Amino acid sequence: MKKQQNINWYKKPEEHNYPAAQSYLSLLLEIDNSKKIVKKLRMAKISEYKAKDIFRASSLSLLGISNSHVEKDVHKIKAGDKLSPILLVRNTTNSKVIIADGYHRLCAVYAFDEDAIIPCKIV
Repeated sequence: MKKQQNINWYKKPEEHNYPAAQSYLSLLLEIDNSKKIVKKLRMAKISEYKAKDIFRASSLSLLGISNSHVEKDVHKIKAGDKLSPILLVRNTTNSKVIIADGYHRLCAVYAFDEDAIIPCKIV
């Protein structure tokens, strides 16, 4: 059974999340397009989705808590530290969601509660 844990979130993504998102998106898209998307993400309002729904929409597999980045975020959750909202991009070509930044945070949250509400920005 999943552990019930209060998960604390910052009100908005941390500044370093945007360059990380742009770096990842530039692997999938033309650089100019990835920059435009990140600019839109900066202006987007915070939305909320369940962890399990984000996974389903992305079609990504869940990383285990033995992953060092996931483990770090699990420790943050246990300590009551805040996590940064995740950054998502709708890929209308294949009807999937790209997790531009926050994949490890999503995996860590899912380890505690697959129904947890995750704040995110989505464009």
